[in-house]
Amino acid sequence: MSETQTVGDPRFFAQRGPFSVAEIAAVLGIEIPGTVAETRLFGVAPLQVARRDQVSFLDNRKYIGALVATRAGAVIVHPSLSDQVPEGCVALVTREPYVGWARVAAMFHPGPSSQPGRHPTAIVDASAVVDASVEIGPYVVIGPRAEIAAGCRLGAFTVIEAGVVLGEGAQVGTHCTISHAIIGARVKIFPGVRIGQDGFGFATLMQPTGPKYLTVPQLGRVMIADDVEIGANTTIDRGSAQDTVIGAGTRLDNLVQIGHNVRLGRACVIVAQVGISGSTILEDFVVVAGQAGFAGHLTVGRGARIGGQAGIMSDIPAGQEYLGSPAQPAKQFFRQMAILRKMEKGRAARMAAAANTSAPGGNASEPAREAGAD
Repeated sequence: MSETQTVGDPRFFAQRGPFSVAEIAAVLGIEIPGTVAETRLFGVAPLQVARRDQVSFLDNRKYIGALVATRAGAVIVHPSLSDQVPEGCVALVTREPYVGWARVAAMFHPGPSSQPGRHPTAIVDASAVVDASVEIGPYVVIGPRAEIAAGCRLGAFTVIEAGVVLGEGAQVGTHCTISHAIIGARVKIFPGVRIGQDGFGFATLMQPTGPKYLTVPQLGRVMIADDVEIGANTTIDRGSAQDTVIGAGTRLDNLVQIGHNVRLGRACVIVAQVGISGSTILEDFVVVAGQAGFAGHLTVGRGARIGGQAGIMSDIPAGQEYLGSPAQPAKQFFRQMAILRKMEKGRAARMAAAANTSAPGGNASEPAREAGAD
């Protein structure tokens, strides 16, 4: 690759602007006095590569050096760093620089909007109710009695099965399969997602020849509230007799598995490769780091935080941070790690002493103790 890095390559990202410093400041809820407010900026970029006609941001003191050297026309910064902004660069001061960056970047690069129309290869059942503003891509299938609200976008090869409801402005990526689901407004579903498939439910019948597994009908639905995002290749099983529920504003990363009857509260964050077994409840604002696994029928309290690769085998109280497998409170986990490190250092010291006494010139009158002995 010989191409120079481009921020917001127009081949892939919609472009708006330019915007004046005053317009950008207004999005941040601040005012910039003087003629500098009339300066026009044409895009966004990281500190290291930003030009005089672009806006950047800093939210981590680790990169103060990049701030001092930046050639950006404006930088979104915390008040504590405003004095580090170089001369000639406009300081856009806010207490939440990263939130500000999200808003400003969206000004210049808004997400794709629905382009009304139906590709000629799409198949839409006559009983489906589809708003005229919906964008339906190539080879999309919409089943009987499905309801697709205004402003929705359906990517190529996606299947919306019978009775599914998509709320206003929902976006569904390519190659998704959605069944047995009621989905709210502005939900964003990335490519390859599977929603509403059978949960992993079966009864075991013991026979002389061995066990036989009998499938238990999965009669629940998936209920997804407004403003949820579901990452690529994530799977969400429908409930068995109850519903699987995803609360408003929750974010699921790629490759997450949600079992049947799971209930996620509002604004939860579930990072990649997390698996949540059936009938587990995560209350509002729970954050789960990557590759954590949950046994079934658990409750994780409001605002709890679960570390990466944690194994959750019992209920977690509200507001607590748990690490390790099996998971335990963070303070207890780090205390145990400190003890183990101390024990390992002691063992290494004893082994070194034993080697020294057994070497030529060592203290032969004192037999070396077995490595690791007290």
